Amino acid sequence: MQKLWLFFVLCFFFFQSNGQKKTPDFNLQVDSILKVKPITYKGINNFLRPFRRDTVKLKILAQKFEEASYLDGKTYVENLLGIQFRNYSLFDKAITTHTFALETAKRAKSIEFEVFSLNMLGVDYRKMDANRTALDYNYEALKLAETVKSPSLGLQRSIAVSLNSMGNIYLLLKQYDLAIERFKKSQKIERSIHNELGLAINYQNIGYAKDAQGKTDEALDYFLKSLAINNKINNVFGKVICNGSIANIYIKQNKPKEAISLITANFNDVKKLGNQEMLADYYINLGWAQGKLNNFLLAEKNLNTGLKIAKKYNFALEQSYAYSCLSELYQQKKEYQKALEYHKLSYEFENKISNERNTQYVNDLIIKYDSERKNNEIKNLAKQNEIAKLQLMKNRNIWIIIIVTFLLIIAVLYFLYRQRLLQKQKRILTLEQDVLRTQMNPHFIFNALNSIKHYIINNEQKNAVRYLNKFSKLVRKILESSKLKEVSLQEELATMDLYMNIENIRFSNEIEYAINVDDRVDLANIKVPPLVLQPFLENALWHGLSSKKGDKKILLSVFQPSKAFIQIDIEDNGIGRTASAKIKSKKIINRKSIGIELTKERLQNFIKDFQNPFSLIFNDLFDDDKKPKGTKVALRIPII
Repeated sequence: MQKLWLFFVLCFFFFQSNGQKKTPDFNLQVDSILKVKPITYKGINNFLRPFRRDTVKLKILAQKFEEASYLDGKTYVENLLGIQFRNYSLFDKAITTHTFALETAKRAKSIEFEVFSLNMLGVDYRKMDANRTALDYNYEALKLAETVKSPSLGLQRSIAVSLNSMGNIYLLLKQYDLAIERFKKSQKIERSIHNELGLAINYQNIGYAKDAQGKTDEALDYFLKSLAINNKINNVFGKVICNGSIANIYIKQNKPKEAISLITANFNDVKKLGNQEMLADYYINLGWAQGKLNNFLLAEKNLNTGLKIAKKYNFALEQSYAYSCLSELYQQKKEYQKALEYHKLSYEFENKISNERNTQYVNDLIIKYDSERKNNEIKNLAKQNEIAKLQLMKNRNIWIIIIVTFLLIIAVLYFLYRQRLLQKQKRILTLEQDVLRTQMNPHFIFNALNSIKHYIINNEQKNAVRYLNKFSKLVRKILESSKLKEVSLQEELATMDLYMNIENIRFSNEIEYAINVDDRVDLANIKVPPLVLQPFLENALWHGLSSKKGDKKILLSVFQPSKAFIQIDIEDNGIGRTASAKIKSKKIINRKSIGIELTKERLQNFIKDFQNPFSLIFNDLFDDDKKPKGTKVALRIPII
């Protein structure tokens, strides 16, 4: 009991002593640093580290240091301000502030801060995918740093940053082995100066390279190493980046639940940090993982949220990533048209990024840097010329390979396009043949001729001649329309009138067929696919009226609900679809009806050049006692 009491007392004093640790007084720290005026990053950081993320205090410090002519301190503060702007995706402000820092460093004649400012500008431009400019700044920083024989701790750190940045450029160029080599060189320097943050950053970057090579297990191992260091030094920004990368690997390893759990756990930290690029990545990763679990509604919402952020801040990589995930999502939903559209957008953005990288320029600049280092070491002009010749030959070969590959890709794409076009034309021809077979089906011809024969046998010559003329006109119209892609609505209604006259013979002319056209509709100038209404009239006859007793009516109405559409309603007073289905199920031999499906496919092909889609709705009609009293088909066809 006494030991337990002693334990609580010790805990109390421990937490009380920790609770008494407060942030140093700002004004006191300012007075202290102005007395000493250290000139290195490490010396200044010892005083100002607690305020490095407070932009308000940093701005006050910049003004105070300018008034006190303390330029080393001012360039340190301006660089930290630029980093904060970059973390909030305010890249233009970051570039402006780091440019001020570079000018201040030159005024202070501080190589350490000049190199640091150049590196920060390189990172700013790389975040904006302006990789040519980024590499210019990183190359200039490295070249300047290497002019110092005995670099200070700050300069060594800057050299490591330059190597890391150049590794990131190699990563963008998809030269992953070279990128890893640069990251490891940078890591070696960071380890020698005991900079754990630098080690964590390079572990993370090596993970990206391994992931790009398809080595997800190795990538995950490097991300976990980076996370362990970030946890150790309590770097929230680094932890969020690592967890986002780990979640991405989980998705690729088909572990969407683990990915969602990790993303959800870190979302609050992401939002607090205010880094929009990171926030866009988190939303896209979350949507992608939800899509893997077939949670399409949430997946689509989160992917579009990430895409919206990416568009707002012009993040090309994130836009390409979002479009790729949306393409995969719509493919899962079997919405192949949307999937194709998003795939094309992803491809376009990837090409845009690749073009902006200007691979040839970056390669030349990296080679220039390597060549200069070798020339300074060996002092041999002959060797330099030989390297240049070899490089020119290499570049020429690379260009030949690129051009040949490009031509091959174009040839393959053209071949695929031609194949698709031929398949489409073949499908159209097949549709036309199927339609003709449907309209000219033997059952209809046999019944029509049999009815006419009945008139001849009964010596009803006038009726026989009249219906034979109508039958021949109908057959001629069907054959003529099989060659056409479209006819006027006026001609289509005339053909349907002929068709209904022939079919009405079988019903002893009991069917009352009427056409009601709105006076405002210009039938002559409205185009529709030929014989598009026949399957609906046939359905009304066969399934609605053939089994009905008493009066039989079909009303065809044409009106224009808006400037963009024409609507055709076909209403019968038959037995209804439910009763018709029951009768059909009892029949031993069922007649296979394919006319409606063919008509839908024809309409889909017909409207491909229109702005709006067609619509087809079947409505069951009921009387006041909720008894079936017929069926109404509403067909809406676009006209613009």
